[in-house]
Amino acid sequence: MSDMTNQMASMAPARGRAQPKAEFYAYFALIFAATLPLACLTWLLIAARQMRMPEKGPISRAWSQARIITPMIFSA
Repeated sequence: MSDMTNQMASMAPARGRAQPKAEFYAYFALIFAATLPLACLTWLLIAARQMRMPEKGPISRAWSQARIITPMIFSA
């Protein structure tokens, strides 16, 4: 009987980082669109309260939130 474990391990596909698919981009766009109004409101309230411009703009804030939330959906 031959030992096939070493050969099977070398045949396994390499694990790499897969390219994001169209579904990921669709969810990202939806989440970005949903977080943009809230990010604008938050940015406006912070600017009014502190009487200066916040360091991150509303688009940057919404983009950050979408980058955090979208992978959470796909990892679940």
